[in-house]
Amino acid sequence: MKVVVLGAGILGTCSAWYLAKQGHEVTVIDRQPGAGLETSFANGGQISVSHAEPWANPGAPLKVLKWLAKEDAPLLFRLRADPAQWAWGLQFLLECLPSRTKFNIVQILNLGTYSRDCLQELRRETGIEYDHLTKGILHFYTDPKEWEAAIPAAKIMRDFGCDRQVVSVDRAVEIEPALKLTRDKIVGATFTDADESGDAHKFTQNLARLCEAAGVKFRYSTTIDAIRTEGDKIASVLVRAENGAGHEAIGGDSFVMAMGAYSPLLLKTIGVSVPVYPAKGYSATLSTAGFEGAPNVSLTDDGHKIVFSRLGNRLRVAGTAELTGYSTDLNLVRCEALVRRTRELFPHAADYANPVYWTGLRPATPSNRPAIGRAKYANLFLNTGHGTLGWTEGCGSGKALADIVSGRVPEVDFKFLNVEGRAPAVNISKPVTA
Repeated sequence: MKVVVLGAGILGTCSAWYLAKQGHEVTVIDRQPGAGLETSFANGGQISVSHAEPWANPGAPLKVLKWLAKEDAPLLFRLRADPAQWAWGLQFLLECLPSRTKFNIVQILNLGTYSRDCLQELRRETGIEYDHLTKGILHFYTDPKEWEAAIPAAKIMRDFGCDRQVVSVDRAVEIEPALKLTRDKIVGATFTDADESGDAHKFTQNLARLCEAAGVKFRYSTTIDAIRTEGDKIASVLVRAENGAGHEAIGGDSFVMAMGAYSPLLLKTIGVSVPVYPAKGYSATLSTAGFEGAPNVSLTDDGHKIVFSRLGNRLRVAGTAELTGYSTDLNLVRCEALVRRTRELFPHAADYANPVYWTGLRPATPSNRPAIGRAKYANLFLNTGHGTLGWTEGCGSGKALADIVSGRVPEVDFKFLNVEGRAPAVNISKPVTA
């Protein structure tokens, strides 16, 4: 079967890899000159199953209200005359109900654990390099109230299959000695030793090369202007190559929408609605060459919603979410807040005078559950809406999507779109149920 994948970020590239492994003829289309150059380019670098608690939880509404006027708030709603934003926000409030939060945690955990297993299998199979570390993720807390709330949250993670252990401050410093200088500020910590870290951009680019070696065709620098339908099927996509002459129609047997936050813009032109809204995230990349004191274990500063990942001789610091439409303008206040907090915690870790700032639009759903599965058109499939967990859920989502396109039921217990049941898992971590 000829499958056309729209988007060459981590989700599109993973989809292409697993589709090709199942014998399909795959073409990937992306407007950028290479793979992984938008939202997958400079994220926080964490494979973080331990981040399964969604933004929408019972404590979120009061926090969001408190953060409305704070320019450097971890989650900032910039209210706009945008019906999509208001609809997203109302659904977000519904997802804050305890019963919905519990269901969403289970779903996110199942997909994240499955995806981590898939990533590890792919790494063993191909030897793919991406500055990965398998040293776990350490969450630390400097605010007593945040720590008090984290203890029951960690128990929920353990109850639902994620071994996120509460550890003492001394143990936290033992796990990551770079925290020694700020030990007196830390009031508690949790540690998930099965989690990992790595460079999502480098992974996506190297996986794209492996895809090409397996016969996948990539059409870079090519903008998708329209989707053409015939009856209940997609017939083709109308594309325009950079510096090319006019438009070209690319047909296929099946089409996969993996354009991240831009997915709903194209989907709505053919009457498909998906609850995805852009959540702008920020990162700073700092050089650690010639410096000592940078962490090696991937860290999460939960109170500030900032993550730290060591990527070779770089320290990636990422965090915050800003719901402000499709603007990709850098907000220096939010960028500088990342560097300021890093310097407070690790004063001798990196070259703080020359940070490289980046921003990207995460495709967020109100529940934090991605939209994966079949759309209302018989040959249109979605793999989008992963929010901050695209790197964590990329391989598992791609493999599950390839199963669905191939007419198989995925192994992982997850609420896919228009897919019933679940296939028996083989060598896959046991799922949990709400």
